[in-house]
Amino acid sequence: MSDKFPFAFDFGAMTDSFPTMDKFFKTDFPAFDFGVFQEAQQKNMKALIEANKTAVNGYQALYKRQAELFEAAVAEAKDRFSGVQGQPMTAENAAENFESMKSAFEKNLGDLKEIAELAQAANTGAFDIIKARTEEAFAEMKDAAEKMAA
Repeated sequence: MSDKFPFAFDFGAMTDSFPTMDKFFKTDFPAFDFGVFQEAQQKNMKALIEANKTAVNGYQALYKRQAELFEAAVAEAKDRFSGVQGQPMTAENAAENFESMKSAFEKNLGDLKEIAELAQAANTGAFDIIKARTEEAFAEMKDAAEKMAA
């Protein structure tokens, strides 16, 4: 194998000439507490996890309610169509069918509003958690800056 590569390559010698990160990590940063930084990041992750749980729970409720409303709408539509079948086409029947369709449409609009409100509640709940943690983090940074300045 040494026939093919007539030169010697010492990887260890090459990497020894690179500056190491040990010097960087051993350097003392004046007035910087890595423990406080780590604790802040743990709080951030806890807030993100809680916000995600809130959003997931909200959207699960939303999807469940959507499925319930859809099943109810399909059942109601079947009932309406079965009631219309076999009716003679008269002005009175047409007016009744129109009113029936109008009330179904209005009910569906109300259902859509309910779905939108459920989605908004899920988003608002998650946003409020992130907002609270952000405000807390800024207060922590302000306190740390004041301590460093003192």
